[in-house]
Amino acid sequence: MPIDPKGNEMTAPNPNWYLRARLKTRQLLLLIAIDDAGNILRAAEALCMTQPAASKQLKELEDLLGIALFERHPRGMVPTIYGESMIRHARMALSSLARAHEDIVALKAGLAGQVDVGSIMTPASSLLPRAITRIKQQVPQLRIGVQIESSNELLDRLQRGTLDFLLARLTGFHDCAELLYEELAPEPVVVVARAGHPLAGRSGLTLRELAQAPWLTPPPGSILRQRFDQLFHNAGLEPPADIVDTSEIVLITSMLQMSDALNVMSEAVARRYRELGLLAILPLELDCRMDPFGIIRRRDSVLAPGAELLLQAIRREAAAPMPSNAPSSAFPSEPVTPTYNHYDIALA
Repeated sequence: MPIDPKGNEMTAPNPNWYLRARLKTRQLLLLIAIDDAGNILRAAEALCMTQPAASKQLKELEDLLGIALFERHPRGMVPTIYGESMIRHARMALSSLARAHEDIVALKAGLAGQVDVGSIMTPASSLLPRAITRIKQQVPQLRIGVQIESSNELLDRLQRGTLDFLLARLTGFHDCAELLYEELAPEPVVVVARAGHPLAGRSGLTLRELAQAPWLTPPPGSILRQRFDQLFHNAGLEPPADIVDTSEIVLITSMLQMSDALNVMSEAVARRYRELGLLAILPLELDCRMDPFGIIRRRDSVLAPGAELLLQAIRREAAAPMPSNAPSSAFPSEPVTPTYNHYDIALA
């Protein structure tokens, strides 16, 4: 049972325990250093401390909390379940302090601060660029950093405190109780090929024909790959055998240009590449939807003014009607082949 500095048991959570305990920033740095280094000697060296001083600070923190933060082994130290939680919050706290300093430096220099946003591919293809363009016209001094990754990787970075908010999908691998989610849009998927592909102008295209084609497919184990394979199984077909496994969009678009391979991607991304004349969307409707993406924030976070400005711009762009030069559908107006499946695809 945790105890306070006077030796009394802490029977209920105390949001100000660190004030009474006089928690030191150096103790937080030490926790992270031990986690990174794997032993207290290298952690102490990284912080320019002696090992006895580091051991004393760690013991003080463990005594305060009434639990062991690390398991001691002959070859190093491994965080306990309590240690993992404390280290995660320590990283977030120090990251928040670093970002506060960055904001202050930017404000002193007459700038408008820094905002770092993470995004999956679909909103990064259109929604986020439109919002950034809008906000930079209003506040050109605002520094904006964008990281494009999978939802799982972005959620890890958000919980470490290195990103202000995400445009991503919630997955079952993270504790949603610590997150705030605001849904923005669902997203269907389509089959794409290079412009001028022999199948691009075909009517009456069937899934059986596509099963014989070469494919660039999502990596094994990904949700989209599982759904892709199931698409063929549900139609009584074996999934394509001539495949290259990758989710790297640069490789995908390059290989599509060089071959007759096919790929399945979000409609918004495909539409953008079609506008550029790089890809064609095949006239085969897949009755599939990716799980909706949205704005994800940490529940305990307070956004800086610059982050709030960008968030508002994203909401406005998401609510705005489709630009008049964009097609209302990714498919041609002629009749298309009947759909094959009725299930959701989640691209994470």
